[in-house]
Amino acid sequence: MTTFRSPPFELPPEDRASSPYTGYTRAHWEAAADGLLHAAWQWATPGGALLDLPGPPSHSGVRSDGLEGYARTFLAAAFRVAGAAGQDPHGWLDRYARGLAAGTRTPGRDDAESWPVILDHQVRGQPMVESASVALGLRLTRPWLWERLSDEVRDRAELWLRGALRHVPAGNNWYLFPYTVAGFLESVGRGDAETARARERALELLEGWYRGDGWYADGDGRAFDHYNGWALHLYPVLDAHLAGGGGESARHGARLREHLESFSLMFGGDGAPLYFGRSLTYRFAAGAAVGLGAVTGHTPLAPGVSRRLVNGAVRYFLERGASGGDGLLSLGWHGAHPATLQSYSGPASPYWASKAFVALLAPAGHPLWTSVEEAAPSEDSDRVLSVPAPGLLVQSTGADGVVRMHNHGSDHVRPDEGESAADADPHYARLAYSTVTGPTSAANPADNHLSVTVDGVRSTRRRIRPLGAGHGEGWGWAGSWHVPVFPSGPSTVPGLRVESLTVARGRYELRVHRVLGAPDGARAELTGWATEPGGPVRSQLYGLHGWEAPEEVRAPQGTAFTRWAVLPRLAAADVTGNVVLVALASLTAQPEAGPLAPLVDAVDVRRTGPGGEAVVEVGWAENGARTRIVFGRGAVAVDHVEVGP
Repeated sequence: MTTFRSPPFELPPEDRASSPYTGYTRAHWEAAADGLLHAAWQWATPGGALLDLPGPPSHSGVRSDGLEGYARTFLAAAFRVAGAAGQDPHGWLDRYARGLAAGTRTPGRDDAESWPVILDHQVRGQPMVESASVALGLRLTRPWLWERLSDEVRDRAELWLRGALRHVPAGNNWYLFPYTVAGFLESVGRGDAETARARERALELLEGWYRGDGWYADGDGRAFDHYNGWALHLYPVLDAHLAGGGGESARHGARLREHLESFSLMFGGDGAPLYFGRSLTYRFAAGAAVGLGAVTGHTPLAPGVSRRLVNGAVRYFLERGASGGDGLLSLGWHGAHPATLQSYSGPASPYWASKAFVALLAPAGHPLWTSVEEAAPSEDSDRVLSVPAPGLLVQSTGADGVVRMHNHGSDHVRPDEGESAADADPHYARLAYSTVTGPTSAANPADNHLSVTVDGVRSTRRRIRPLGAGHGEGWGWAGSWHVPVFPSGPSTVPGLRVESLTVARGRYELRVHRVLGAPDGARAELTGWATEPGGPVRSQLYGLHGWEAPEEVRAPQGTAFTRWAVLPRLAAADVTGNVVLVALASLTAQPEAGPLAPLVDAVDVRRTGPGGEAVVEVGWAENGARTRIVFGRGAVAVDHVEVGP
């Protein structure tokens, strides 16, 4: 059961007249930034160059983690002070100025203050990431910090920052770190051919990663996640905004606007963003794209809707223990949660949440803060939205504010990477994610997963190949296929392939799977959502064709939402050869939600060809609606007709 608590720092009184959903105002944001900064600065070195927050180190080491503490909190302070036109009642910028001077005096030295040097990404390259936050913080606060530094300190800072331009980033959003450093150097008259090339290279790659519908891949593969908002859109759009527009501004702004058309539906009625993808310990940074759209005008959302979303995300985490009794953001989701983390996560990593404070660049008189909060997209009527470019299907229900995202296109597998079951990531491999559930750990039964069992070994899902997506009034679909990968024995089975398709309608998910080329004796299993036993959210799974009776299995390690979870599971005794399996699933917080069995009154599965071609027709009892799915050779077509009222 979710425990609500007040953050360990004082917030202003709620204003339910202007913020009927959250009670939050711009003053709450300033107070939250100040509270988080006060807590973090208790752990600063004497010179203020490193903030060595307590906790286990990342794989980059303690010194890099200390730089991370400085850089990421500096970003929050910079948004806080820049949004107040330089007013700095707590003297944050004086602290960061002292830290900058101390950290850049002798970079690389093993002393109390020196920053690590910036190297290639594979050589403890985390300082390159932090250089972007330092550069952006300096750019935002130029009149009140940079211009008051001595020439010597400015020269030292430039020399350290240029390390980001002279070393190799990781092949993803990391290229936007030297881009951001170069943008700052050019803004203070220190640009040259080196800065120009860094920016040009980043924009070249960004063009190649843009896939449409407002979505970028995070690199050359098919990783679509929260990095779209808090990195791939944020850096170029904010750079153009700070430069006064022009250049790439129109194109990148239009993409952000289109991104928010779908992304704005990915926040639950309780304010939660989708729990999906890596780096989820950045928490309310998920709202950065919404705030940035409001600040720059590149948004399809009314100001009251934007206000509702950004306020809701911050409040969601602050009242669920994201900052513990010491005021520090913990490594996890609500509170500490090790399974949420990656090896690069260190004690200060959660402070990339500072990116949400971009909303403070909207001054007090901006419509973002003067408009009355309006309902979030997930709080209106039921909605289903397909996003074909990334292969996602978003499904929300207005009655409970639950948002589900069916994943048929995002896998975080590099193009040059083999498909090893050992590298399977629960944050990408599952069929579906939501705002009220998290995936089970790798050590527990996998939720929302279709596995094929061969010789007693269950398969995993790695590289996801989209088959298409679409939507109509009140319904939508998305499909994909994958090669099942096994953790022991032969990693793959010749000819074995699984095609998965989801049709969403209301709170219901029609899950259809075609297993092709399964060896003799192969079995299949399908699991549903992992939820807290007896909790407010219920998971249902019902077999319609090819499945045996359901059973409930346990996930003792729990999820980011509950310390202990259960999930429904269906099994198929034999899927030798080519088999079509049909099930109905539901995730709901509606207490009156009934069983799934009466919802479908007809299921017809017909084989139409020797290669596994098949037609699936499902009749819905509620109003006579019909869903027809045609599986061809490597293709799928879906049609849905609503008949009744």
